[in-house]
Amino acid sequence: MSPGELRDNAGAEGPRALRRQLLALSTGLLSDALGKAWAMDHEMQCRSAVAAMAGPAFTVRVHAADILMVGKAVAECPRGSVLVIDGRGHRDTALWGGIITIAARIKGLAGVVVDGAIRDSQEIKADSFPVFARAVVPNAGGAEYAGELGIAVQCGGLPVAPEDWVLGDEDGVVLVPRDRVREALAAAERLQAVERELTAAVRAGADLAALLRYEEVLQRKQASGLLPQLRFESDREQAGGEHGGPGIGSEGRDA
Repeated sequence: MSPGELRDNAGAEGPRALRRQLLALSTGLLSDALGKAWAMDHEMQCRSAVAAMAGPAFTVRVHAADILMVGKAVAECPRGSVLVIDGRGHRDTALWGGIITIAARIKGLAGVVVDGAIRDSQEIKADSFPVFARAVVPNAGGAEYAGELGIAVQCGGLPVAPEDWVLGDEDGVVLVPRDRVREALAAAERLQAVERELTAAVRAGADLAALLRYEEVLQRKQASGLLPQLRFESDREQAGGEHGGPGIGSEGRDA
């Protein structure tokens, strides 16, 4: 979905309105809405004072341990976009620091996600500009090699294309493919409404297991033999059992 298409779909304010809608949702809700398949690696954690982040991706791939293209990427990244840096997961040399955090914030970027390391963590911890990175290390990168801007990259274990939407909060980073933004937004908003109802019921004293019908689910799975331990016992029985007798799960299957 191009920026023009986003404007057409989101009304006169375009991506700004979409950003507000996405920021009202957690990364957990968006992950659930996308089938729990689009969260970046758990190491991609917020390193700054503010974690809330949403914007279309502007991508750069750099040589491991080299920062030459990072400054150029900040210069060319559009206001309101999230800079996504494919640092090839290198943890021992920093690609981002305190001064460039200030520059990115003043320019109006929505945040940065670094598949690599950062430094100047004390300064970044106090800054409101959202910074997500895989690691923190004192070593600085060199500035020798050209990288690539505006291409499909890898970041946090996911493929990221330009204009995919990148969301961050205290739990981590979720990627929303640009052709699934509207679908994910609608599904996450439905899930949010359900979670609010559940939360209200639990606060009022309702039993969560009863609300989610766990007992019904367990009974159905037990009847169909789909509980993991029952499959295991069934496999043992087919092999004669560890001790040559029936598995302990046979009683449950007869119930």
